[in-house]
Amino acid sequence: MNIQQELDTCGLNCPLPILKTKKALSTMQSGEILRVRSTDAGATRDFQAFAKQTGHVLLEHSVNGQEFVFVLQRK
Repeated sequence: MNIQQELDTCGLNCPLPILKTKKALSTMQSGEILRVRSTDAGATRDFQAFAKQTGHVLLEHSVNGQEFVFVLQRK
């Protein structure tokens, strides 16, 4: 997978990870891919809802210890 941009939101709580993700995606071209790291416990639910509401594609999400990783494709 070709990741165009990475965003580290570790240590930030809701809604900051989503707000920073929204801002990052707005600078990207359609089809480009963003990887986001977060430690927010509600991030999985938030990112799923964000993708559904905005039309961006949540390609994958994983958990690595206390860290959540999300890969989104800009619509």
